[in-house]
Amino acid sequence: MSNNTVEIQNLKVNLMSPRGVVHAVRNINLNIGKGEIHGLVGESGCGKSMTAKSILRLHDERKMLYNGKILYNDNDILQMKPKEIQAIRGDAISMIFQDPMTSLNPLFTVGQQLTEVFTAHSKEKKRDYKKEVYQLLEDVGIYPAEKRYDQYPFEMSGGMLQRVMIAMAVACQPELLIADEPTTALDVTVQEQILQLFLDLREKRNMSILIITHNFGVVAEICDTVSVMYAGTIVESGSVHEVFDNAKHPYTKDLIRSIPKSGQRGGKLVTIPGTPPDLREKIIGCPYAPRCQYADDSCRNNKPSLESVSDTHRFACHKGNEI
Repeated sequence: MSNNTVEIQNLKVNLMSPRGVVHAVRNINLNIGKGEIHGLVGESGCGKSMTAKSILRLHDERKMLYNGKILYNDNDILQMKPKEIQAIRGDAISMIFQDPMTSLNPLFTVGQQLTEVFTAHSKEKKRDYKKEVYQLLEDVGIYPAEKRYDQYPFEMSGGMLQRVMIAMAVACQPELLIADEPTTALDVTVQEQILQLFLDLREKRNMSILIITHNFGVVAEICDTVSVMYAGTIVESGSVHEVFDNAKHPYTKDLIRSIPKSGQRGGKLVTIPGTPPDLREKIIGCPYAPRCQYADDSCRNNKPSLESVSDTHRFACHKGNEI
């Protein structure tokens, strides 16, 4: 039996669009260990959410083409039938989406929507789950649970709604929780509370967590391991300490350099020049070469293969050992 909750092997995801085929995810490998918090980081449009949604097959599959494997308990999710996938969603693997404001139904109370999670995954459809919902709300820091149970989403703040979404996602005690940009719409203090909540839930329930983010600061704060994604590929991966202390890929270095430093005043924020490539086009060579200050003709013409720094730290760059 594997020590990983989910293993992604050579995954490709192609999206049929009116303007052509978008090669959104290009042959990536990713392992999420049991009880581990893994960060998937990169700019908007690099394929992070496409990868995450593929784990639960949440795409419109009339317009999608998958290739590769996504293994859960040694079974390939990409080969499962709709009923088998439905049994996993929300139960064994659960997901929190970016905007809690649009993820909850404004016509039903928070209590009704949390109760629906239990009834959807239980054989006892007519049972009263009020006590379980109260406990869930308290577990994610929502007090008093009895009062919040009868409130509608519009009566709660953004931070409170994000806690409700987390409660909904962990109701069935999943083995893997996928959190897609869970702190983007929140202010700094609430963001800190939500990240601490993830750590507490991991401790209490021993669940694995995949956090999708463009913020390396979030990764540094709570993740054990990290994969850096660019233009549909993973360009560097390893433990958080390995990647922060010994980053090899120029894109990783540029992302870390762009994090605002504590106590730093004056001057301009560091930015990465240029824009990511068009994912409808074939990419020859390193996808980061047009924006990389170290790139030469070999980078532009030859795709780099993954090199190992250690058993866990890998990168894809021709210049990684020279920089």
